[in-house]
This record gives sequence, structure tokens and C-alpha cells, in this order.
Amino acid sequence: MFSVFPVGDLPEFHGGDDLPSILADRLAQGDPGLAPGDILVVTQKIVSKSEGRMVALSSVNISDGARDLARQTHKDPALVEMVLRESSDVVRAVPNVLITRHRLGHVMANAGIDASNLGTCGEEKVLLLPEDPDASAARIADACHARTGIRPGVIISDSFGRPWRIGTTNVAIGVAGPPAVIDERGKPDRDGRIMQVTQIAFADAAAGAAGLAMGEGPEGLPACVLRGLPWQHGDQTSRNLLRPAGEDLFR
Repeated sequence: MFSVFPVGDLPEFHGGDDLPSILADRLAQGDPGLAPGDILVVTQKIVSKSEGRMVALSSVNISDGARDLARQTHKDPALVEMVLRESSDVVRAVPNVLITRHRLGHVMANAGIDASNLGTCGEEKVLLLPEDPDASAARIADACHARTGIRPGVIISDSFGRPWRIGTTNVAIGVAGPPAVIDERGKPDRDGRIMQVTQIAFADAAAGAAGLAMGEGPEGLPACVLRGLPWQHGDQTSRNLLRPAGEDLFR
């Protein structure tokens, strides 16, 4: 069994804040601290905030293509422009829905651009995903190791909707240390049958468990420690979770 411990007493983050050092210092103080084998799950929101990924919609130059797509989806043209800039492909565009393939490879609503829990700043702003969430996770792991002597696994999480299912759940968009996917294909099940398709989305499952503690609304708990999960350090990243576009059966 495993336990989930929220990391409390974190500040509101702003562009330029040294998030890895702040997290490492907080964990060095204990409660929950860090133990060997821990996984630190950090929300995309505080990573993006600290990396200065906030954009004022009033500053966005809107292309004709974005205006056309905004009319089609009934969305703010400036928001649609930012979605297009962050995306490599438009997957679905209907009234009130815009699904794209993000430049990082994730298929998601509005390219992961979010406007919730950004504070009151007098003008409408949105928050983009980090430039490189895997690198962000690695920097946090390095800072924790330097400060505490323990290198945790680090997962950057974000909330995703799922095709054919209602609601959102947290998934991993950045991974440093833990396996992203555990491949059980070719191994026997408990009856001796060889498994053909079983691949466990370990990092997504860990992010989902952490999300139950961190919440999705006003909770203000943007990081937590998972303790007791068995795993081995490796070199997988969040890209190991991405299904190749050629295997997309729904387009």
C-alpha cells in the first residue's frame, strides 16, 4: 500500500520564482519530508506560473485563421490564437469544443491553456503549459537531491478529459525518474497465460492518485509526496506515454 502526503505552506508562485529550490527547501524541513523511493507530484499550474508562461489575451495579435476558428467554436479569438500557436494540429472543432494535438504531443482541449486560479490581475490572462515539462521535472529532482541527499521521482501533472468518459483526472505531462509505462507484454499472468497487450500507465496512475489529494478547485495544494509505491529509476519521460499518431483509431 502507499500513502499520499500534501506538501503544505507553499507560496503563490509568480514568473521568475525558483520553484525547484522552493520545493526542495520545503521538503528539507520535514512533514512530509523525503524518503528513499518517494515520488513528488507537482501540478503543471505552479510550474507554468514560475516559468513565466502567463499571457495577457489583450496582447495577442489574432490571425484570420484564429478568427475563423473562433466563430466556428464560439470561443475568444485571442484564446484560439494561443491554442493554435501551442498546437501542431486541430483534431476537433465544434461549438464550445476545440481539441488539438499540442506541440508536446498530447491531444487535449484548448492545448491545455487554462484561466482558472490565476489570481485577480485586472486583465484577462491565460496560462500555457511549460515549454518542456520533462526538463522541469528533472530540475526539481536535481534540486531535491542537492538539498536533501534524496532524489525523488518527479511527475508534473495536469488534468485531462478522456474520450468516452465524463470528468477529468490528473495525468503525467512531465516525468523524471519513475517509469512512465510498465510493459507487461510477454510475461505470464497468474494463470500462466502470456499477456499480449498489458501496458501499465504508471506515471498517469500516480498523478491520478495525487490529484485526489491536491484537488481541482480552491484547495491550494499544488504538490504532494507519494510514499510506498514500488518502482525503479529509469530514463523514461512523458513521451513514452504518447500513442503515435499513426495508431490513432478515431480519426
